[in-house]
Amino acid sequence: MYLDPTILLLLPPMGFAIWAQSKVKSTYARFSKMGNRRGLTGADVAQAILRDESITLTDDPLSYTGAPACSLESTPGHLTDHYDPRSRTLRLSEDVYHGQSVAALGIAAHEVGHAIQHARLYSPLMMRNVVYPVCRLGTTLAWPLLILGLIAFPPLLKLAVIMFTLAVFFTVLTLPVEFNASSRAMRALASGGYLDAEELDGARKVLSAAALTYVAAAAMAVVQLLRVVLLAGRRG
Repeated sequence: MYLDPTILLLLPPMGFAIWAQSKVKSTYARFSKMGNRRGLTGADVAQAILRDESITLTDDPLSYTGAPACSLESTPGHLTDHYDPRSRTLRLSEDVYHGQSVAALGIAAHEVGHAIQHARLYSPLMMRNVVYPVCRLGTTLAWPLLILGLIAFPPLLKLAVIMFTLAVFFTVLTLPVEFNASSRAMRALASGGYLDAEELDGARKVLSAAALTYVAAAAMAVVQLLRVVLLAGRRG
């Protein structure tokens, strides 16, 4: 299987993914050294944008019965920032939570963008939350089913294709969610006056570079699915 010529299909998206990761690292490194003139931290900006969007900051958002609510906390690791819709928790890596760089503020605002999506019931995010368990199962089972189908039981190949399709669907659905979160972040940073024009440009570059990694992941997933379909068709 690994010597199959279809593996050559993966070379372009792999090259794109490597370039995207390099772009993220270099862009983040550049703007993590550029501080914002107001001396705000990522946590400051996250709290301010949540307030601007009428999202209540609380330690127990799931039990809050008033307006949309969210909790904010620092999490270990480098660029481990994320929003957890299950607990309605916004987690910022320590460098972003305490950081005052343009990169930190851009990333913090992006993650707040996901909290805003959740509060506003943004349809692609809500759909992604619904299909996540099924798509995660597809990601887990796809390769084992493919291998078993190729070496022992061909009827499993059709099921493998279905599992791969679910995984690809989730990856592609992630694109509008991430792009929209970045758009919301840039609007919030600009309208709130948290960054000046030069700093906004830097934040935009950081978020644009990060978006490339999601595009690369989607491209890899689509090509991987094409490869699986070709392998399954050949065996079938």
